[in-house]
Amino acid sequence: MSIANATAFTEKMSLVFSQIEDSPVERTRVHFLTDILIIGILSVIPGGKG
Repeated sequence: MSIANATAFTEKMSLVFSQIEDSPVERTRVHFLTDILIIGILSVIPGGKG
């Protein structure tokens, strides 16, 4: 996957996940739900052979 394709894919995922309600209390929020979901998904995509 090229950098351009990866960037486009990440932007599309961000758009989709931005529609999910992120309900943590503002004072305890360290990371956005969208960021956590994208990092989690991208970390398993290149997973390879199990």
